[in-house]
Amino acid sequence: MKSNDFDVIVIGGGHAGVEAAAAAARLGASTALVTFDLDKIGVMSCNPAIGGVGKGHLVREIDALDGIMGRAIDQAGIQFRVLNASKGPAVRGPRAQADRKLYRVAVQRLLAEQSNLSCLAGEVVGLILKERGPATSDTVRYANGVLERQSVAGVVLADGQRLRAKSVVLTTGTFLGGTIHVGAEVEAAGRVGEAASQNLARFLRSLDLPIGRLKTGTPARLNGKTINWSQLEMQAADENPLPFSYLTDRIRVPQIACGITYTNPHTHKIIQNNKHLSAIYSGQIASKGPRYCPSIEDKVTRFADKDRHQVFLEPEGLDVDTVYPNGISTSLPRDVQLAYIRSIVGLEQVEIEEYGYAVEYDYIDPRALNDDLSLKACQGLFLAGQINGTTGYEEAGGQGLLAGANAALLAEGLARRFTLARHESYIGVMIDDLITRGAPEPYRMFTSRAEFRLSLRPDNADQRLTAKAVALGLASETRCRAWSAKAAALQDARHFCESQRLTPQAWQALGFETKLDGQRRSIADMASVETHSIAQLKQALPALECYDDAILEQIKIDALYAGYIKRQTSDIRILESEAKIKLPPDFPYSEVGSLSGEELELLTSIRPQNLSQASRIPGVTPHALIAIMRHLKRA
Repeated sequence: MKSNDFDVIVIGGGHAGVEAAAAAARLGASTALVTFDLDKIGVMSCNPAIGGVGKGHLVREIDALDGIMGRAIDQAGIQFRVLNASKGPAVRGPRAQADRKLYRVAVQRLLAEQSNLSCLAGEVVGLILKERGPATSDTVRYANGVLERQSVAGVVLADGQRLRAKSVVLTTGTFLGGTIHVGAEVEAAGRVGEAASQNLARFLRSLDLPIGRLKTGTPARLNGKTINWSQLEMQAADENPLPFSYLTDRIRVPQIACGITYTNPHTHKIIQNNKHLSAIYSGQIASKGPRYCPSIEDKVTRFADKDRHQVFLEPEGLDVDTVYPNGISTSLPRDVQLAYIRSIVGLEQVEIEEYGYAVEYDYIDPRALNDDLSLKACQGLFLAGQINGTTGYEEAGGQGLLAGANAALLAEGLARRFTLARHESYIGVMIDDLITRGAPEPYRMFTSRAEFRLSLRPDNADQRLTAKAVALGLASETRCRAWSAKAAALQDARHFCESQRLTPQAWQALGFETKLDGQRRSIADMASVETHSIAQLKQALPALECYDDAILEQIKIDALYAGYIKRQTSDIRILESEAKIKLPPDFPYSEVGSLSGEELELLTSIRPQNLSQASRIPGVTPHALIAIMRHLKRA
C-alpha cells in the first residue's frame, strides 16, 4: 500500500473522530485520522465533563463496544458522581468532571497504543469522488452536481496532497463553516483561537446536500484564585467513585469538590437590559441552539418567573486555576459578561480568563443517512457527530464508533454492516431518531427518548453489547478476556441464585420478611426486593461469599427489572418483525395510491430502510403503513 493510501480516512480530532478512527483501526483497517493540529486531539471544547443522565448511558455503551471514552475519563476524572442516585438503576446517570489536560493526554495515549492508525496534521478541503461502476479517472468535484452516481475515493488537503481511501468519515464538529459570536463581534473559527474549516464547508455546499446551520455556546472561563469560595455551597465527589469503563478496577485520580452559586434578580436585570446586544437576540444569529442547554439570555427570558438559576463552578484541572461556570453560557458583549458575572455571590471580584461565545456551524440533515451512518447519496462517505445535528461529546462518540466500524467493514469489502436497534442500545435510539426525525435543533440524549429504557441501563451495557463487539472483531484481546471472565461469573452466580429456593418460613427464619403463601422463593427473588441488600443476603447465606459483590449486585438489578422486561418482550418482537420488512431505496411510493400528499413527500424524502423506521416518521399514519405493505405483497 502506498504511503498516501488508506482503507479509511477520518476527518476531525474530536470525540467522534477519535472513536471512529480507533474503531476502524481495531477492525484491522489501515486508518488515517486527519486534523488541523495533532496536539488538539481529545481536547474538550466546552464543558470539562463526561456523562450525566442519558449521556452516561452512551459512555457505558461506547466502552462496552471497546471505545476509548470511558477509559479516558477514568484516567482523568477529578469528580465522579452518580446523578439520580436515589432513583432506580435505569435512570441513574454516571458523570465525571475531567481534568482537561489529563483527559487530552489519556485520549492521545490510547490512540497511540492502537495499531493500524496514523494521525496526520492537515486541512481537508475536498473529497476525491469517482463515478460508480466502470472505473474512470478520479475527479475532485467543486462544481454543482448530484452525488447519486458517486463514491468517495479519498480526500484533498490544502497543500494539494491527495490521500486515497476506500471510506471516509466526516467528523467536523463545530469547525465546518464555524463562526464565533461575542456581542456584535464575528469571527470565522471552530472554537476560540482555532480556524474554521471553510474550504471543506464550501466544497460540501457545492454537492447539493441538505445543509443547514445550528449553534451552540459556552460560558466565560474564570480565574479560580479570584473566586470567594468561602461564600459558596460545596459539592463533594462520591465517596466511592464509580468508573465508566468495565476494564477499570478503581479510580486513582484525586477527587475534588465543586462550588455552587446562583444568579439573582440584579444579574437578571443586567442581562435583560442588555439582551438586545446578544448575538442570539440581535438577529445576528438565526440558527437554532440546544433547547435543553440554553444560554443565560434564554434562561432569563424563557423563565422570567424564576429569580435565580444555579451555577456550578467546576475547576478545569488539578494544577490550573481555570474554573468553568456551568449554567451561564452566553454571547453577550465582554463588558456585559463581566458585569453580570460579578453580580453573582462569590464572584464579585472575579477575573475572566476567556469570554463566553456562541458558535454557528454547518450540519447535514441526518435524514440523508442510512442506519450505518453512511450518506445515501455517496457510497463510502460516513458522517458522525455535530455534522449530523447532535450536541455533546457522548452523542458524538457513539456515532463515531459506529461510523468508523462501518467504514472499515465497507473498506474491507465485507457485505455485513454494524447497526444497533432501538431496543438494544441508546446509540441505536439516537441514530434512529436522527435518520427518521432529523435534527431541527441540536439533538441531546435523554432517558425519556428510549421506550425500552428499563432494559437499556448503564449497569448492563456490557451484557447487551460486548458480545456483539467480540463477534464483529471490534473488541481487543483484553476486552475479550475480561468479558469472558465476567460472563462466566454472571452465569455461575445467576444459576446458583435462581436454583436455590427456600420456603417462606425458612426466609423468615433468616430475617427476611415475605408472605407465608407456601411458595418457595429463590435467592434472586429475594434479591429483587429493594430493601434486601447484598450484604444482608451474604450474612444470611454464607454460600454467597464466593461471589463478588459486583456480580451479585448485577443479579439483584436484573431480578428487580425482570418482570417489566418480560412485559416489554412482545413490543420488542413487533419492532424486530417490522424491521425485517425491508423497503428498497427506489420503492415507488407514488404508486401507493392511498398515501396523502404529506406522507408521500415524507416517505420520498427520508426513504426509510424498513417498515419499522417508516412507522416512526411523524405524519406517517398506520393506514399508510398498511398500504405500503399491500403494495410490497403485490410487487
